[in-house]
Parts: sequence; structure tokens; C-alpha cells
Amino acid sequence: MFFGLDGDKLILIGVAAVLLLGPERLPQLAETLARFTVRAREWVNGAKDRVKDEMGPEFSEVEWRKLDPRQYDPRRIIRDALLEDAPVPTVRAAAAGAAITTASAVGMDAAGAAHLRFDREAVVPFDDEAT
Repeated sequence: MFFGLDGDKLILIGVAAVLLLGPERLPQLAETLARFTVRAREWVNGAKDRVKDEMGPEFSEVEWRKLDPRQYDPRRIIRDALLEDAPVPTVRAAAAGAAITTASAVGMDAAGAAHLRFDREAVVPFDDEAT
């Protein structure tokens, strides 16, 4: 059923509730539970109607079956991710072009720009006026 509860466990919970709550409080609690269920259903239906109103005609165009998380198999997703080729990094080419542009701005030739590297160990001066 739901939350791993089958019919036997639900009957056992019902019997325990009858014994613990007693016959005098049980009708009042059942009525409260029924009112809560009706209010929850009204709240969910109101939220659904509000979403339909706000999305307009696009709501019916959405393929809700494709968005259902129960259809996804995590083993297949991981297998596909492992088998697909790694993307080619394009950031390196852009950084190299920026280094050549920077080098040419300071008067360095292309050969000198090729040796321009970022040094992770270099200490950056602290600027207390920077934001």
C-alpha cells in the first residue's frame, strides 16, 4: 500500500487506536480526521486549479508522464553517464586567446604568451580599498 503498511498492519493499528483512545473519544477523533481529510483535498484541488489558471493553455501541453520520477532507472542513468564521451573543454582555448591578447597588449610576442601560466603559489597583494 503506502509507507510499507499492508492490510494486517493497518488493522493492528486500528485495533490499538480503539483500545488506547477508548469508545468515548474515538467518534470525535474520527470526525476530526474526516474534516482534516476534506480540507486537505480542497487545498490540493485549489492548488491544482491555481496552477492551471496561472500556466494557462501551456498546462495541458506539458507531458507529465515524461516528468514522472518513477520512470527513471538510476542504474540506466549512471550507465549512460559513464558510457558517454567526456565533453571537450573549450575554456582552455578561450583562456589561451586571452593570454595572447594580454601578452600582445604588454608588448610580448606569441611565443612568450605561450609560456604565460597561472601560478597557484603566487601571493596576491591585498588591496584594502577593493570591494
